[in-house]
Amino acid sequence: MNEKRAARRRGPKAAAAEPAVADTDSKNDPIHDDGGKDVYDKLHAGQAYQGTGRPGSPSTSFQDFLLQNMVHITALVYTLLSFWTRFYKIGHASVVVWDEAHFGKFGSHYLKREFYFDVHPPLGKMIVGLVGLLAGYDGGFEFKSGEPYPENVPYVAMRMMLATFGVGMVPLGWYTAVELGLSQWASHLVALMVLLDVGWLCISRFILLDAMLLFFTVLTVFCMTKFHNQQSRPFSSGWWTWLTLTGLSIGCVTSVKMVGLFVTALVGLYTIEDLWEKFGDLKMSAADQVKHWTARVICLIIVPILVFMASFKIHFMILNQSGPGDAQMSSLFQSTLEGNEFTDSPLEVAVGSRVSLKNIGYGGGLLHSHEHLYPAGSAQQQVTCYHHKDGNNEWDILPPWDRPAYDPEGPIRFIQHNDVIRLSHAPTTRNLHSHVVPAPITKLNHEVSCYGNATIGDYHDYWVVEVVDDVHRGKQPNVDRIHALTTRLRFKHQVLGCYLRAANAILPQWGWKQIEVSCAPENNPKDTHTYWNVETHRNHRLPPADLKSYKSPFLRDFWHLNVAMMTSNNALVPDPDKADILASQPFDWPFLYLGLRMCGWADDQTKFYLLGNPIIWWGSSTSLIVALGALGVYLLRMQRKYADMNDSEWTHFLYVGKVAFFGWALHYVPFLIMGRVTYVHHYLPTLYFAVLMFGHVLDHFLFSSSRLGTPVKGIAFGICAGAIIGTFWWFKGVAFGIDGPILEHKGLLWRKTWNIYNQ
Repeated sequence: MNEKRAARRRGPKAAAAEPAVADTDSKNDPIHDDGGKDVYDKLHAGQAYQGTGRPGSPSTSFQDFLLQNMVHITALVYTLLSFWTRFYKIGHASVVVWDEAHFGKFGSHYLKREFYFDVHPPLGKMIVGLVGLLAGYDGGFEFKSGEPYPENVPYVAMRMMLATFGVGMVPLGWYTAVELGLSQWASHLVALMVLLDVGWLCISRFILLDAMLLFFTVLTVFCMTKFHNQQSRPFSSGWWTWLTLTGLSIGCVTSVKMVGLFVTALVGLYTIEDLWEKFGDLKMSAADQVKHWTARVICLIIVPILVFMASFKIHFMILNQSGPGDAQMSSLFQSTLEGNEFTDSPLEVAVGSRVSLKNIGYGGGLLHSHEHLYPAGSAQQQVTCYHHKDGNNEWDILPPWDRPAYDPEGPIRFIQHNDVIRLSHAPTTRNLHSHVVPAPITKLNHEVSCYGNATIGDYHDYWVVEVVDDVHRGKQPNVDRIHALTTRLRFKHQVLGCYLRAANAILPQWGWKQIEVSCAPENNPKDTHTYWNVETHRNHRLPPADLKSYKSPFLRDFWHLNVAMMTSNNALVPDPDKADILASQPFDWPFLYLGLRMCGWADDQTKFYLLGNPIIWWGSSTSLIVALGALGVYLLRMQRKYADMNDSEWTHFLYVGKVAFFGWALHYVPFLIMGRVTYVHHYLPTLYFAVLMFGHVLDHFLFSSSRLGTPVKGIAFGICAGAIIGTFWWFKGVAFGIDGPILEHKGLLWRKTWNIYNQ
């Protein structure tokens, strides 16, 4: 009985492991001496991963050169094929497609240097702006959905430059499979799946962020696997290089979209396991333990944070002019933008001033009212917080009803701590009001409304101004007068004793999805959602302030913007009153229950349908189930003392399986618990790990099996590759564009749930 058959014979595992015992001196052990080799050399197709292996001797012939560099030549071939798939007919649709309407517009803001707001970090959108600059775009196009591109917008060049990120996915997929120790058969299949999935292909061909997100996700996994294969040479130049590049990749992927945190979590789990194993190595000195921990902290925590923060710093430096996103930022930050409306604003606030009030709590907006009434409660005029600037955000500071009316010719009376005022809504003349009526969302708080007019009101319109502090003058005792922009205030209802509050509770559609404003009975001096500052300030009787003294700290702006991004992202919840035909649920994605129409579906339009390659999606999702089942069977057999694999094979089986499965789970499971609206493109980063698992399962049961001969493996590879290529060719139109009536294109409805043929 040969050794491989004996390894699968039932018996004590320790006995099976005895032949593996060898000289512990790695210098004399040919198995552990890598001689400076790396993982790229494979002795033959189908060989299980053993470690590293490029020969160290120089090549003596062109054939030797080809053999030693075949992995790179293969990567070059896949790269050239990827250029063709990503660039072919890329300008065929000369209209704004899908989310090009958003991200093309954001790129325009960078070229015009106008501050805007979006729920995603800025790196990807800055790259969109950069490719626009390189292509000669001037930033003047509005990018309205479905609108034809004018001749002066180089949309084809912009699409091509961004599609290069999609091109880069393919060789990285090949190299990652090689680094994971998959056989050449399996590595080719992984590269083919990355090359020929029509979902990845389609999303990479437009002015979007997804190609960048996918590229940096794949790059992070590749760098992690490269670092893993340097573990036998800790603190070498290669070890430091790939650890640092992993951190840089993490910083880039999270700076494109926050879902980059999912692949960051994968690297984190890998690092925790790695350090835990080193902690159990009694031969490792305490100094080396500290060095390992320090290296991870620097490269995998500090470096990514610095990259992430640097993207925001550059973002703030470029966008130095006032724009449509000003209201999401603090008033002090807005004062630093060129062209802002604070140029003529007086510094000291007085009775008779017309102001807008900004809530200082993270994600807060501007105190707002409009003529619409509450549908329940008092049925009086609604008061909300709104993130956009308009005339409904303006309020006049007036004296209480029991005091003399404001005299524009009389003495100026500046607002101070504990002054009682009335806030009159400028467009409607109604007064900010509160009473013992439950707020519409936060039922324990009192409702805030607008009531009366310029001559009608009551004592429920009275608010006591309480100073919290001032950015420049410090605590309340040092603040003699209220200053615009810098003084933080609270407004206490004189009768009820409650505090004006806006805490990101979203009103229903009747409140236009704006933020609820209520009056909180609890006096919590540290609740920043009860903090306000005067933002815009108009009073022709007072001189303008010197805005040069206003500076907004970067760290404060960085934190404020990130909280605003997260708050706005969480607000993207499905609207029960509207049917979103593009949305889908996470359970729809693994087996491709539904695609996504990316544009109009008229007969005279070029149509794009975001749909994955069915063979790749169905096969990769099935492989996740098979892998879990196989793991369970192997564990049961191990408990019964069957030895199906030696230690190195088992370690490799677990390593690749953990990278693929936990990468998939970390990207997929969060969407199951999110409240926000979801679409099929959210699964595209997750799919990559399912593809790695598909390659791993095929490699484990077919291409690395000792029970199958090379001809059988070749046939299996041909069937798999043929199925991938064939389905790509069948569905290529959904990515390259479908012209003419959709009903003339037969055979695309492989699942009845796909809305391809519906008008």
